[in-house]
Amino acid sequence: MDDMKAMRDMAGVEPWETAVLFGGPADGVRLRLTGRPSVLQVSHPCRVENAPDGMQIAALHIYRRDLKVKSEPLRYGFDGVSP
Repeated sequence: MDDMKAMRDMAGVEPWETAVLFGGPADGVRLRLTGRPSVLQVSHPCRVENAPDGMQIAALHIYRRDLKVKSEPLRYGFDGVSP
């Protein structure tokens, strides 16, 4: 396994890491990601009535990485005040 990590590092490929979302509508969701993004955007489709053809509406939810967590699983907390 360490050989695979070394090969990824030499090739410039970032390793996949596990993260968990806390709070909000995606509480408890686990995911795999690379690059440790500081913010994740979760979208959920909304049902629409009388919308023009092709219109789609999604609710957006923001999750911010807990910078105190340095090892897997990374932790992202719901930010209910972000637009």
